[in-house]
Amino acid sequence: MKTFLTVTAIIEAGAGLALLGVPSLTASLLLGTPLDSPAAVSLARIGGAAILALALVCWLARPDAESLASRGLIIAMLFYNFAVAAVLAVAGIDGLHGVLLWPAVAFHAAMGAWCIARLRSRGAG
Repeated sequence: MKTFLTVTAIIEAGAGLALLGVPSLTASLLLGTPLDSPAAVSLARIGGAAILALALVCWLARPDAESLASRGLIIAMLFYNFAVAAVLAVAGIDGLHGVLLWPAVAFHAAMGAWCIARLRSRGAG
């Protein structure tokens, strides 16, 4: 569990910082098109802040990786990862095609599968 939380924290921190710092470039890499309005940039930065918050909570949960709260965090990350994979996959099906789109879909699907594996290894209770 600690390895999962560490990997998630590091990778999501990078994604969150990218969306906060260079949201239009990040959108171009993921979706193949830059953000075209100040509102879109602001929403991307809000998303970046939220992703950075997920990274922070994963990092801070590492010392207590086997707690009930950490189990709840893994369940939340399961939802997050599959939701992001689905949203990005639909974007790709709808014709967006950034160089990182399908790798991001695969990454989030794999991370969702890792969440399931972690939850199963700890049992249902």
